[in-house]
Amino acid sequence: MMHIDPLKQKERDNYKMMIGSIIPRPIAFITSQSEEGVVNAAPFSYFNIVTANPPMIAVSIQRKEEKMKDTARNIINNKEFVVHIVSKSFIREVNKTAAALPYHESEIELTDLQLTESKKISVPTVETAKVAFECILEKHVILGDEEKAVDHIIGRIVNFNIDDELIDNYRIDPYKLAPISRLAGHNYSELGEIFALERPE
Repeated sequence: MMHIDPLKQKERDNYKMMIGSIIPRPIAFITSQSEEGVVNAAPFSYFNIVTANPPMIAVSIQRKEEKMKDTARNIINNKEFVVHIVSKSFIREVNKTAAALPYHESEIELTDLQLTESKKISVPTVETAKVAFECILEKHVILGDEEKAVDHIIGRIVNFNIDDELIDNYRIDPYKLAPISRLAGHNYSELGEIFALERPE
C-alpha cells in the first residue's frame, strides 16, 4: 500500500489519482445564459446531490488561468441554470461543447442540439435530455486559494423535467435513462449490471 502526501507532489498528480479513483462520476451538462442573452453549454463531472429537502445539487467549476469560467460567471450573474443528465443518445454532442470558445459565442452552435423554453426560469433547456433540473442559485462558495480557486455552485431545483417513458410512481428507469458517467482521461462509461442489497435493520 502506497502512502502519498498530496502536499509533496504536483497538483496534476493529485488530480490524476482522484479522477482515476472517484469513478464513475455523473455528468452535469449545464446551460446558463449571459447578460447579453448568449446561451452557454458545458459538461462538468464534479457534480452530485446535496439534499432532497429542499431539492439541491452541487457542481464545482475549476477556474482557468485564475479566470472564472463562463458557466460560473453566468450562474452568479443571472442566478439561474439548467442541469441535464447526460444519456448515451447525445453524449457525442455534449462532448462538442467542451471546446473553449470566447464568452460571446454559444457552444450550442457547435452541435445538433435544440433548445426549448424552460418552465420556471429564463435559461433554456436542451430538448434532447431525458432529465433536466431547472435551478436557481442557492449559494456560491469560493474554495482554494486565489491562483487555483474553485467556484462551488449549489443550486435549488425549482422544476424537474423528466421524459414520460422514464418515470413510474416517481421512480426513474435507469436503463431507459441510459446515463453516461465520466472516468479518467478520455474515458466514459455506460450503466453496467445492476444488483440490489437490502440494508440491515
